[in-house]
Amino acid sequence: MQFLQSLLAMTYEMAPFVILGFMIAGLLHEFVSPQAMSRHLAGRGMMPVVKAAALGITLPLCSCSVLPTAVSLRRAGASKGATTSFLIATPQTGVDSIAATYSLLGLPFALIRPLAALFGAMLGGRAVDRFDPEVPGAAAMTAPAACPTEDSERRLFWRRLIAAVRYGLVDMVADMGKWLIIGLLVAAAITAFVPDSLFISLSRYPLLAMLVMIVVAVPMYVCATGSIPIALSLMLKGLTPGVAFVLLMAGPAANFASLLILGRTYGRRATAIYVASVIVTALLFGLMIDYLLPASWFTPAVSAIGPHCHAHATLLQILSAALLACLMAYTLILRPKHHHHNHSHNPSTDMTQKFIINGMSCNHCKSTVDRVIRAVSGVEDVEVSLADKCATVTGAPAPGAIEAAVTAAGFEITPA
Repeated sequence: MQFLQSLLAMTYEMAPFVILGFMIAGLLHEFVSPQAMSRHLAGRGMMPVVKAAALGITLPLCSCSVLPTAVSLRRAGASKGATTSFLIATPQTGVDSIAATYSLLGLPFALIRPLAALFGAMLGGRAVDRFDPEVPGAAAMTAPAACPTEDSERRLFWRRLIAAVRYGLVDMVADMGKWLIIGLLVAAAITAFVPDSLFISLSRYPLLAMLVMIVVAVPMYVCATGSIPIALSLMLKGLTPGVAFVLLMAGPAANFASLLILGRTYGRRATAIYVASVIVTALLFGLMIDYLLPASWFTPAVSAIGPHCHAHATLLQILSAALLACLMAYTLILRPKHHHHNHSHNPSTDMTQKFIINGMSCNHCKSTVDRVIRAVSGVEDVEVSLADKCATVTGAPAPGAIEAAVTAAGFEITPA
């Protein structure tokens, strides 16, 4: 019974903020292009690194989907330090996770989390510039003439708004919904079944507890939003806010799969700097929270979960939780069963090409591939399958244009 009460309490608190965050994320995805971002991230020095960190803090990308975006920025001219800064900051935060952090953990956590991401990203970006310097000409991989923003500029505003809502409430829910559910279930299980005495001795030694949390959090995968209920449950069981903060920062930023890809793409030295920046930042801010800041700042918004928690839920929270549950059911259960077909009815052409695309790992990747292919002149329709790692294109684009556009976006493409 306590398991369900804990699950409901955290879901009610998070749901309105998660949905709001997803909506803002959709708007950012639709109206901000990698080409526009990369213009501010070229060149050496501190300014591109700071801009990349500030940009990454707002974008709701996980540690797998941030990689193709970073490759796209790199190919469009972003410096190596700026790209590393973007890679560090982006998976640790996002408008959705900041809003959800505020809902469960309170305003101080919601403010310190992006500040820590900014600091760590700047630290890692500058370290890469200094210890793994740019190879001359390496960043001059300018994207081909097929610009992904041309199609967006031609579309009407309301169509872009619909696309933003679809991305935020469908694609993002499909990407992060599973991890949010896992986070809520793990948090509820810790709250209901793990005895308080298990953490009491560890809470007496915060630095040791933080080091243990680093060992646990870095290899595993948990998204920035899914880590929040787990951090809350650990605090309710007696661990310090600093230890919970280490989980919030280290868990989303690194996992074995993304580190292997990062090592192959950017090299072992840059990857080592990336991991070191994440760990050092998490520990520094965790210690600062426990030893320098008032403990009263870090009282969780959900400080107690009682038998009548549902009675305190507002109508907005209940409706938001119901909407979130429906969206998750659709994206995780119903939607994968639907088979999408090419619906182009233009009788002027029946030319269809199929391509194998490697590097797509989530719906953000799929959306990016769909967008860059549709931007190619001559393309009339495109169907991208994440499961089959392929794209079917209808139309008569210039030879090599699709391959160039997809490669510039950070993916590998070959004709099927």
